[in-house]
Amino acid sequence: MRVAVVGSGPAGFYAAGALLSADLSVEVDMIERLPTPWGLVRLGVAPDHPKLKTVSRAFERIAEQPGFRFLGNVEVGRDLHHEDLVRLYDAVIYAVGAQTDRRLGIPGEDLPGSWAATEFVAWYNGHPDYQQIEFDLEVERAVVIGVGNVALDIARMLALTHEELAPTDTTDPAIAAIESSPIREIVVVGRRGPAQAAFTTPELQEMGELTGADVVVDPADLEGVEPQGTNAERNLAVLQDFAARTPEGKPRRVVFRFFESAVAILGDERVEGIELVRNELDANDRAVPTDEHETLPCGLVFRSVGYHGVALPGVSFDAARGTIPNEGGRVAPSVYCAGWIKRGPTGVIGTNKKDATETVELLLEDAAAGRLEQDPDATGAAVDAVLAERGVEVVEYAGWTAIDEVERAAGEKSGRPRVKLCSWDELLAAADRVAERS
Repeated sequence: MRVAVVGSGPAGFYAAGALLSADLSVEVDMIERLPTPWGLVRLGVAPDHPKLKTVSRAFERIAEQPGFRFLGNVEVGRDLHHEDLVRLYDAVIYAVGAQTDRRLGIPGEDLPGSWAATEFVAWYNGHPDYQQIEFDLEVERAVVIGVGNVALDIARMLALTHEELAPTDTTDPAIAAIESSPIREIVVVGRRGPAQAAFTTPELQEMGELTGADVVVDPADLEGVEPQGTNAERNLAVLQDFAARTPEGKPRRVVFRFFESAVAILGDERVEGIELVRNELDANDRAVPTDEHETLPCGLVFRSVGYHGVALPGVSFDAARGTIPNEGGRVAPSVYCAGWIKRGPTGVIGTNKKDATETVELLLEDAAAGRLEQDPDATGAAVDAVLAERGVEVVEYAGWTAIDEVERAAGEKSGRPRVKLCSWDELLAAADRVAERS
């Protein structure tokens, strides 16, 4: 049985691993738009969190299994279409993640200096689609809207010193911009209280360990808070510790503000400030605005209120939820989905393993029941012929390995895990060296 897995992030790799370890014979073609695999493990995990990236070793072991192929630089909707996949494979699993950001829906959201978290994260992580963006960090105050781990990542990255940034795989332009920025204050804004914040405790604790930034919490925001659940209790204990600290006068400071929502981003030609409204929580813990408003001067706003899925041509899509409608991962006969495009952008990297396994179990159940028709003409050669006919420059796994070697070698010279190739031309040129060697 031949299965196409579209997307090479954690959900895609976990799905491929579950398929290749099944009792029946399965071949998996992993189709990825970029020349590089791993999705947000490569391009979303904060560079100063290298331990989180070690999950890629498990993905490498999956890629080494017989029956696995990586088809990088192949975009579904451009190089291959949904109809092609259904024809060329016995089954298709979409594991394309959530590739854009949720909107705030407030005035001024599109002013220069107002950025989606997805854009900034992709930029400092070396995503080739985002390297032409010019992030002007020449401001004294930045506001991060949202209280999830991505919001913490952005706030922390803006606060890191040279010594903290230098050993990471942050791109060189991002390191230079952050180090030279005159930012003095990073304000993290949450519309509800500390008990409802979505960040995890280890990430929150890190904010208090920054060598170049004080962390500030208003004790009034913590009064009367009743956390529900272990994570909320731990977070509250950390925030209470922050609130009790006396600022040390470090060059930068990170300020947490709860019970506030952004109602407008202000400025004529670029961001000059943000209007915040004070909220109260109702009986269902929903944020209800009061009459208390404040204008906070700032030069940058990062909107980190969640990721959102993107529709694929020919595939059903729930625009409101940003997901492919499914039942446990089943979408339509021979079509499945896994990961964020299946359930929405929730959970941590490991959450995708259970999610992808659930999808694969349904696929295998359908195969055992005879609901998947195996086509003898659905072969790897048939896929290769279509891609060749359409002039697609496919980056196979050996091509990615060549990219990986170049990046690691460059990193070794400067004591970093890697120095990423950040442009499409550089990535494809490095991958092409495999063909030259062979």
